[in-house]
Amino acid sequence: MTRGDGWIGMGWDWSDCEDVRRRLGRGADPEVWSGGRPLHQAATFGSPEVVAELARRVADVDAPENGVTALWAAVVARRPDNASALAAAGADPWRRQHGGWSPGRLSLAGPTPDLFAAPPAGERLSGSEQAVAAEAARLVAAVGASPYEGAGLACVAGIDAAEAVRRLEAVPVPDEDADDVVDDPYAYEMDEILPIVGVTSVPGGCVVTQPWGYGPQMPGVLTRLSAGTVAYGVYANPKSGNQGSVARDGSLDAWDLHPGGEPDVRHSPEEVLAGYLFRCNPVAYACSFTGLRPADARPVVGPPDLWVRLPERDYWSH
Repeated sequence: MTRGDGWIGMGWDWSDCEDVRRRLGRGADPEVWSGGRPLHQAATFGSPEVVAELARRVADVDAPENGVTALWAAVVARRPDNASALAAAGADPWRRQHGGWSPGRLSLAGPTPDLFAAPPAGERLSGSEQAVAAEAARLVAAVGASPYEGAGLACVAGIDAAEAVRRLEAVPVPDEDADDVVDDPYAYEMDEILPIVGVTSVPGGCVVTQPWGYGPQMPGVLTRLSAGTVAYGVYANPKSGNQGSVARDGSLDAWDLHPGGEPDVRHSPEEVLAGYLFRCNPVAYACSFTGLRPADARPVVGPPDLWVRLPERDYWSH
């Protein structure tokens, strides 16, 4: 049997401990699965029983995959039962990984700060990190997990809805006309409704939304909104997932970003913390990035303060 062949057909569900034991008994390799490690898959997508079964069969419970341990994977995925099973099997909560963070220190910023024993010196959160974590939890609760598939928005710091409309040179759209589009956007050609966006003032700035398209994230929209400030655009692409862009002071600064993605080896310590706190929460991430503090999800899901129509121009040149 080729290494890893015993896991054919497992997919993403690693919760059936009897099935895992049966596969292991038939020669499945506890160290190899489809180019990765079974323990990491179980830590993220499995049950504590499967995690414990695999943990007692591997040579090193802290063996890394893509630079992180299975315990890190469990903490980032918000699977505290799996993390506890790994710790009980000897995994080290305080082993430094991406951005100098350990899984134990990350957990202090999340919903289960008592997951592990008292942290050693140097692993406690700073006051500023505690404040970031508290605001992240509030934002996630306020705006929800994700925009609707196919929706777009831009979070803009320091300007209100009226100033956003002025910068975009947009004109009001009657509520009844916008309501017809909201009720059935598929009844229209995209070119016809792409110029229509909603705009809402929030503490710290404003949110520009479009439930049916990527209009707010177009470069020509973001750059106009960002004059003298910063804007973060998000598009929930049905084909490729959440896409992000940043514009600063009238120029596109970054694109092809992945808001709501996991912490990455390339990330700074601050970015690792944000990746953990806002995993699968791209809108909350965009709000945090720009310093917006919405009290609820209305600026995202509607109805907005006002609907407007963008003037006809090339929004892809910037």
